[in-house]
Amino acid sequence: MKYLVLAMALAAAGAAHAEGGTDPDWPCVQRKQPHLSLGQMWTGPEPDEAARSLAETPEIAALADRLEQRRLPMEQAEAEIAEFSKGADNQKLTALMLAIFQRIEPDRSALISGIARYGHKQVDLAKRIQERRDRMESLQKAEQPDFDAIDAEEEKLDWDSRIFQDRHQSLTYVCETPVILEQRVFALARAIAAHLQ
Repeated sequence: MKYLVLAMALAAAGAAHAEGGTDPDWPCVQRKQPHLSLGQMWTGPEPDEAARSLAETPEIAALADRLEQRRLPMEQAEAEIAEFSKGADNQKLTALMLAIFQRIEPDRSALISGIARYGHKQVDLAKRIQERRDRMESLQKAEQPDFDAIDAEEEKLDWDSRIFQDRHQSLTYVCETPVILEQRVFALARAIAAHLQ
C-alpha cells in the first residue's frame, strides 16, 4: 500500500508541475534552473577576450581544476585563492573565476538533465506499478482465479515497488547536488572577489 501512495504522490507531483508550467519530469523540490550565468555568481568585472585567453593558461586552468573539486575544503580553497591573488591583477582574478565557472556549469547542467530523466523514469515506473496492481485485482476477481498468474504478477509488483522505493530514497541526495555545486561556485566567486582591487 505504501508503494501505491508513493506512486500516486509522484504522479500528482508531476501533474502539479505541469499545471505550474514547469517541467513535469522534474522530481525535486528545488526549482529547476537548467543553466547558471556567470553574472548570477560573479560581482567582479565582466570577462573580456584577454581574460578569456588567460582562463586557458596552464597556471589558471590547473588552479581552477583544483578549486572546483568539492573534496577540497573551502578554507583551503580560500587560502589558495589568497596565495594566487598576491601576483594577480583584476584581469587574472576574473580569468580564474571564468575558468572555474566553465568547469562547474557544464557538469551541473548535465546533472540537471540526468535528474529530469530520472524523474521521467520514476513517473513511468509509478504508472507501471499501478497497472500491475490493477491487473492483480482483475486476476483476483476472476471466477476461477489463476493463482500462479497472481503470484507471478505479485512478484513483479514487489520488484518494481522495491526499485521505486530505492530510487525515491536516493532522490533527496540527487536533488541536492546541483544546489551544492551552485553554492560552491558562489563561495569561490566571493573568495576571488574579495581580492579585487
